[in-house]
Amino acid sequence: MARQEIRPLRRGWTTGACATAGARAAFTALLSGRFPDPVRIRLPRGRAASFPLALAELDEGRARAGIIKDAGDDPDVTHGALVVAEIAWAAAGSGIGFAAGKGVGTVTRAGLPLAVGEPAINPAPRAMITDALLEVAEENGVPPPDVTVTISIPNGERLAEKTLNARLGIVGGLSILGTTGIFIPYSCSSWIHSIHRGIDVARAAGLDHIAASTGATSERAVQRLYDLPDHALIDMADFVGGTLKYLRAHPVERLTIAGGFAKLAKLAAGHLDLHSARSRVDIASLGEMLAELGADAATLETARAAAGAAEILASAGAEREALARLVATRARGVALATLSGKTAVEVAVVDRHGSFLARVGG
Repeated sequence: MARQEIRPLRRGWTTGACATAGARAAFTALLSGRFPDPVRIRLPRGRAASFPLALAELDEGRARAGIIKDAGDDPDVTHGALVVAEIAWAAAGSGIGFAAGKGVGTVTRAGLPLAVGEPAINPAPRAMITDALLEVAEENGVPPPDVTVTISIPNGERLAEKTLNARLGIVGGLSILGTTGIFIPYSCSSWIHSIHRGIDVARAAGLDHIAASTGATSERAVQRLYDLPDHALIDMADFVGGTLKYLRAHPVERLTIAGGFAKLAKLAAGHLDLHSARSRVDIASLGEMLAELGADAATLETARAAAGAAEILASAGAEREALARLVATRARGVALATLSGKTAVEVAVVDRHGSFLARVGG
């Protein structure tokens, strides 16, 4: 049988890079009457990229250009979306301004790197677009322009329902993101970005208690328990390390970490990335915990032959709650050590039905 060749994952482009390419093409057309296609832009860190145009429209005083986002081999929700930049002349002396078109959100909560009421076009993409427009102006021998840049993503409001934007206080659509312009497959940078911004929003709102959960079931359980508002909830998924390290530098008074037994068993063993591809449940360690708790020989034998954490928990018998509590205790110890003592920590183990198996530190 022929050996299958493993192809490296293909990188793509951020929405910020697509918006920059569209803006450059539209401004070029506004000045010269023609759209460059493909349009070439310079990315941060000295790289360059070319983009074919999917939309080119020129009217008196304004031009629009669109780019189809290619996220490479990453299953990003915006892969295949049309990112449109419209450039329109503005009042003399106004400089380069930004507006949210259809499908791009508006900031409604403090704590994000943009003021309330601003379009959700992040600072790095704004800088990329500004640099591109200034470059086009210089190439055409005109002074820095007074224009309004409106970014839109048709269907963006529906796509935003699959993101964490609403929880962050971004309403009406998607955010325009990207720092390098390059989208790295499965880097999960956008998820970690959302975790960090969620913490920022909670802190800016003056919340003293936030809950970071590995999944929807554990999140709902903690929200019911404490009646927490949505913006106190951090959907950290597997990124407990990214969450804790950001909280170490941006602390809150109180943190509840909630998750299933298997995920928190990984944290108890010292793993800060809980994804199955990057960490494994330590079956032997869980067996040793059961031995510490005085489990009988039959239980220990079953545990040591188990295929996973759920099977160990199911076979723990009388020691089930004690095992969950010990896992929570050790997971809390790892979290406290990572946070360096700046935040009070509770760890809650939640079963698949949303009931608490153990809570430690509450």
